[in-house]
Amino acid sequence: MSVQNNLNTIQSSLPPHVTLVAVSKTWPVSDLMEAYNAGQRIFGENKIQEMADKHDEMPKDIQWHMIGHVQTNKVKYMAPFVSLIHGVDSLKLLVEINRQAKRYRKVIDCLLQLHIAEEDTKFGMDESELTVLLESEEFKQMQNVRVKGLMGMATFTDNKDQIRKEFNKLKTVFDTIAKIPATDNYQPTTLSMGMSGDYQIAIECGSTMVRIGSSIFGNR
Repeated sequence: MSVQNNLNTIQSSLPPHVTLVAVSKTWPVSDLMEAYNAGQRIFGENKIQEMADKHDEMPKDIQWHMIGHVQTNKVKYMAPFVSLIHGVDSLKLLVEINRQAKRYRKVIDCLLQLHIAEEDTKFGMDESELTVLLESEEFKQMQNVRVKGLMGMATFTDNKDQIRKEFNKLKTVFDTIAKIPATDNYQPTTLSMGMSGDYQIAIECGSTMVRIGSSIFGNR
């Protein structure tokens, strides 16, 4: 199957309210362009330098999503062009994104990452850290970031009941924070959860954005 056929198959299976992020990390620009020519405009990368290089080479109507763990000292390299940062897992990181966005006189959309997996290797805040961040005066004063919702990754397992439990937990937290009144820098409408192996479960559990790589581009 070609990238275009894979993409068309996945897009036709997604409900209208679910946004597809094509996870293009490690794949060459030629493969990304095949997806682009098939109509895909949102690409997700997990390394800032690779994303920056591809941004320089590819059409400028692409939305670049940073889906990997972000080090604060690397934010400056993507601040000029990134559309959405999925993995914001600390107030410290959000402060730096706000600072870099201000340099470029722009607002950067972000998702706050919640740790829902039973794996220590996954990043993310717990519920209490999330609450502290959202209630902090420091966040309320930020004018160059816009928190658009939450992101989370389920445990890498074949146990669908466990995956569903973890996604449902994230949806419950999302529903809770969505009741907080929206402001200029807080508009929680996006729930990013689900990858190639579990995106159908994620959609059943309320995901509005899925991050799919191998089902589009193939396995390495």
